[in-house]
Amino acid sequence: MKYDPEKHHRRSIRLKEHDYSRCGAYFVTLCTQERLCLFGDVVDNEMVWSDAGVTVERRWAELPEKYIGIQIDSFIVMPNHIHGIVFIDVKSSVGAAPRGRPVSRPNEIEIRSEKESGLRDEGQPQGVAPTDDRRISLSDVVHRFKSFTTNRYSKGVRELGWFSFPGRLWQRNYYEHIIR
Repeated sequence: MKYDPEKHHRRSIRLKEHDYSRCGAYFVTLCTQERLCLFGDVVDNEMVWSDAGVTVERRWAELPEKYIGIQIDSFIVMPNHIHGIVFIDVKSSVGAAPRGRPVSRPNEIEIRSEKESGLRDEGQPQGVAPTDDRRISLSDVVHRFKSFTTNRYSKGVRELGWFSFPGRLWQRNYYEHIIR
C-alpha cells in the first residue's frame, strides 16, 4: 500500500501545550514489540525476571548516573512491558552530582550474564548532553533508555542465547501520564 498522508499519519498522544523538558514527574509505560514476553514470567503471582529483565532493571537504575537532572522512583519490569516514574529537575546544574535512587546491587544473574559473558558498558551515552540551553526532555530519556536496553539485549541474544526479537525490541511509542 502506498503512503497517503491523509490516511497514514500518526497523531501524537502528548499534550500539545505541555513542555516535557520542564520540571515534573511522569509515569511511563514501554511495551515490547509484538508484546513478546522477553523479560521473565509470572509464577505463583510473583514476577520472576529473566537475565534480560534484570538487565532492563539495571539500565533504568543507571539513568540518574548518566543524566543530570533526571531522578527515578518506582519501577517494575513485567514480562512484556515496564512501568516507571521519572522526575525531570531542570534546576540541576551541569556537573552536579547525579541524584536519584542508588543503583541496586547486582544479583547472581547480573554478575553471570554481564561479567562472564563480557556484557559491559561500552563508553558514554551518545547524543548531545543536556546543558542549560538544551534541557533533557522525557522523550530524550525514553529514547536513550530504549537504545541502551536494545543494545544490551542484542548483545545478550548474540552471546548468551537470549530469545531473539523481531526487528525492534520496543514498540515505537510509549505511554506517559503527567503526575500532578
